[in-house]
Amino acid sequence: MKKMLILSFLVLFFPLNVFAYSARNIIAMDMDTHRVLYEENSQDPHLIASISKIMTSIVAIELANLESDVTPTNTILKAFGSGIYIEVGETMKLKDLLYGLMLRSGNDAALAIAEYVGGSVDAFVKLMNEKAESIGMKNTKFINPHGLENNKGEGNISTAYDMALLSSYAMQNETYREIVGTKNYVAKSSTKTYSWTNKNKMLTTYEYATGGKTGFTEKARRTLVSTASKDGMNVTIVTLNDPDDWSDHKSLYEKIFKDYESVKVLSKDDFSIEGETYYKSDALWIKNDLSLMVKKGEKESISIDFVLDKLKTYKNGDVVGKAKIKLKDQVVREENIYVEKKEEKKSKTSLWQKILGWLKHD
Repeated sequence: MKKMLILSFLVLFFPLNVFAYSARNIIAMDMDTHRVLYEENSQDPHLIASISKIMTSIVAIELANLESDVTPTNTILKAFGSGIYIEVGETMKLKDLLYGLMLRSGNDAALAIAEYVGGSVDAFVKLMNEKAESIGMKNTKFINPHGLENNKGEGNISTAYDMALLSSYAMQNETYREIVGTKNYVAKSSTKTYSWTNKNKMLTTYEYATGGKTGFTEKARRTLVSTASKDGMNVTIVTLNDPDDWSDHKSLYEKIFKDYESVKVLSKDDFSIEGETYYKSDALWIKNDLSLMVKKGEKESISIDFVLDKLKTYKNGDVVGKAKIKLKDQVVREENIYVEKKEEKKSKTSLWQKILGWLKHD
């Protein structure tokens, strides 16, 4: 009886930790709006290991011709750990090296890519840090393109939040999405044929998975970035130092997809602004349908502000304002509003009709 009373006392005054995930740092983020859907210690800096290669890949994709031939130098001999085992002097397309980088986490591929794209590994790392700053990664510092620690125990540092921003940014790129969503890939170099299977088990064990990157070092422990999409909801999850990352990612996705829904806010095929008069002689349009991921019951909290610039002169395709989507009075997404001048269309049609008339008359 005494034991039961003592246990009740402890539970009453010291509630059991109901935190369900084993990660030291964890975040789930809506990739379209950057809204944080779940987090624990997401702003704490930590070694990130090979998920660093997300930055390596997106910098290379944005800056270089992926059909270029790359011939690794002795620089790749500094690589250890996971690799694709390409040899010095062996030539491979940059695109194929990127597949080796992201599917097999090739540290040799990372060095070959960095040296080719940046001119030197150090110059490429500078580009990585510049890109990090430009997309708002405020607590990130890269010292190499692969994520291994040096002999002083120093490595690439970031936070779960920053890596979620990076994942969201990278997934906007079609080539990146194609690479990280690939389960198996065959590459040919000047001397060999390679066959690779993606180390990201999420792609084969979770039906809604779309990409991501694994990472591990003895010091950083297991790190994982994954992405998944369901019913118009696009989510990325990042865990740092998580011994049970596969399970944690899948269970968190399932919880989010159960608790949230995607609500279509604006349609590109049926876009109009009620009461707008300044551009009434023209057509206003948006490029994309615009949806918002919200908790069930939050629909009523959605509102839209249309902010238009009253331009005196403009041409077809000019941006003339923004549609600002608000959730609970906070702007969570913006979309450019474009203009098409109706009179120009009419005048062109009229001119063409005149030409046809002249031809018929002749």
